[in-house]
Amino acid sequence: MSLILKNASLLLGKDLTFVARGYLEIGKDGIIKEAKRGPYHRGDGKNTHNSTILDAEGFLIIPGLINAHTHIGDSLGKDVAVDSGLNTRVHPIYGAKQKILQRSKPDHLKTFIRSSALSMMKKGITTFADFREGGLEGVKLLKDAISGLPIKCIVFGRVEYYVDMTSSGTGSAPQNLPYSALQMASSVLEISDGLGISGANENSDETLKLYRNLIRARNTSTTSDKKKTKKKLLIAIHAAESENTVEFSKFHTGRTEVARIMKYLKPDIIIHMTHATDKDISIVPRNRTGIVVCPRANGIVGAGVPRVAKILEHGCIIGIGTDNVMLNSPDILRELDYIWKVSRSTEHIFLSARDVLKMATVNSAEILGLNSGYIQPGRAADIIFIDKSHADLYPIHNPFASIVQRVTQDSIKAVMIDGRFVDGAQFEVASNN
Repeated sequence: MSLILKNASLLLGKDLTFVARGYLEIGKDGIIKEAKRGPYHRGDGKNTHNSTILDAEGFLIIPGLINAHTHIGDSLGKDVAVDSGLNTRVHPIYGAKQKILQRSKPDHLKTFIRSSALSMMKKGITTFADFREGGLEGVKLLKDAISGLPIKCIVFGRVEYYVDMTSSGTGSAPQNLPYSALQMASSVLEISDGLGISGANENSDETLKLYRNLIRARNTSTTSDKKKTKKKLLIAIHAAESENTVEFSKFHTGRTEVARIMKYLKPDIIIHMTHATDKDISIVPRNRTGIVVCPRANGIVGAGVPRVAKILEHGCIIGIGTDNVMLNSPDILRELDYIWKVSRSTEHIFLSARDVLKMATVNSAEILGLNSGYIQPGRAADIIFIDKSHADLYPIHNPFASIVQRVTQDSIKAVMIDGRFVDGAQFEVASNN
């Protein structure tokens, strides 16, 4: 039985085209069958006797938001060491977050992870991508924590192995991963969507190449085996998050983090790029690597503001994430509002609200390889329903600006994932007769 949503305002297709009145038809498999402008007329040559029709008058239906980078496992440490810098708070070896993770009981971590996932859904986030520390057990803990929830999760697992880059020549000297680390990486890839590597400064050139080759071998094996249906494994890494990380890399290796990463790792995704040089930015799109910015998290640790307009100018595709829950609330709407306004002040270029909204929908879906991100036949029905008459929104003169800077959890009246309402919806059900 299909579901038909009529009389709604919509953002349609990859360009998020605004339609003042249109309708959607969603199949029982949760996939969008039709998405059109204009009024819905029963019949139109189709058998709609088994369809449920909901009148969505007064709602703006948009793609579900995608949080393209989180560390949800750190939900237990909200605002710990809030007045400290980046490394003091989140360094993977000696930061406060690492100490919290090591000392916390798994059941406690799961409770707070689940709470953050629920919070994201209420804010219109239908998918999040997480860097999950802790090797195999860390990935299992995350999956267990969100089991039974409809929110979708792309899990990037991690091997807890780090190289001391302060040793002379470490960046270029051959340094293989220990056999135990390689075994752990292989095990992690069996149950995850790829690897989420801390950064180039914790890895030698050789370890970066080994990670790349491991992913390539896995993807080649999957492609050659027609019986396997698992999608392509991805590899993601942090880079150029602060001036200190950039200078550390240049001092100890003679290259920037981005230059080393693009030469030896060739990842699918780079996180941050807040202090990437113009040259760094220019080499990223050659490998079709996506960039995920996390502006509010950068702001809270004093790391600066990503040059979004410059990155777009170089032809890069940009997604957006909220980063570490220890640093920042997992609210993509606040992220969009922040970067739209701050980038105007820092880069003096007026990005369109539509382009900013694409970062949390169309672009993030492309970067993560998702069948969602925009409303079009064949895409998953991951959508949210915004109350157009809400006091913070009405009257809506520019739907993109209204979404980016005015929509809040309170104005989101329903969330749908794979064609099913998360918490139900208060719509008038039209008669099927």
